[in-house]
Amino acid sequence: MPGARAPLADIRVLFCSPGFPRSRELLRERLAGSPLRIVEVEPGRSLEAQVGEASALIPSMARISAAVMAAAPLLKLIVQFGAGLEGVDRAAAEARGIAVRNVAGANAQAVAELAVFLMLALARGLPQHRRSFAARLVGDPAGSELRGKTLGVVGLGASGRALAGIARGFGMDVIAVRRTPAPDPHASWVGGPADLDALLARADYVSLHVPASAETRGLIDAARLARMKPSAYLVNVGRGGLIDRQALLDALRERRIAGAGLDVYWEEPPEPSDPLFMLDNVVATPHVGGVTQEALGRIADQVATMLREALLGAQAG
Repeated sequence: MPGARAPLADIRVLFCSPGFPRSRELLRERLAGSPLRIVEVEPGRSLEAQVGEASALIPSMARISAAVMAAAPLLKLIVQFGAGLEGVDRAAAEARGIAVRNVAGANAQAVAELAVFLMLALARGLPQHRRSFAARLVGDPAGSELRGKTLGVVGLGASGRALAGIARGFGMDVIAVRRTPAPDPHASWVGGPADLDALLARADYVSLHVPASAETRGLIDAARLARMKPSAYLVNVGRGGLIDRQALLDALRERRIAGAGLDVYWEEPPEPSDPLFMLDNVVATPHVGGVTQEALGRIADQVATMLREALLGAQAG
């Protein structure tokens, strides 16, 4: 079980990754007047060395291992400022009696809209326009429209469903696969995981919206990339590990698929020198799919409520 309680006057909540200033600012605003104190991790020091006085951890992009938890005797709650919990050793947390929470769905619209942005950028040839500017060309290259194209959505959770609805508004035909192949009002066809190969063969755009897990790691490998049309585009707003990185790089270099739109990566932050970013058929954004003012505000509201309930409620008892 978790150890001794922190003094009521100073209950520390540690953001475990540097950066994310707006997230911390919003959470501080929501917790103003309470004894909960938002603390930023110090770069260059191990996480184990900084969690000793923390009653709650916000992982961000950090890995919360059993060793990190063992170094935090006051720890009662791990809450993600968003949805992804793949970096948390949940078995170790359960063994310690530490609650693990996330905020699912609050940024779904933001993620879906970024997926549309990536699709539009690829459709209109945004990477190639850099060359056109340099050559002072006007009206070249000619792009394509989304209307009439087939979108394959892999994962019909909150963001996948939101994307399906937006895509229908663009006049796209939406097909999807999900763990439970129940119908969806925006999709003309929904299959189960075994139907992924069929979706890849049909779709002009494929957008990934599934979480990282042992089952989904490397989901899009060389064999599955080979099933896509040479004219098709792959968009990933899920997690970098869903795609075999080398297989994707090879397929893009050899034009076996038309292009890729990426918001998530195998290591984050990614190296700017990554050869993927040198390709003219790649559009990349720095994991900002769920980062809008509206989404961050919704997440901050929910995280603040979880912190108060878990920490102040326990103290009051």
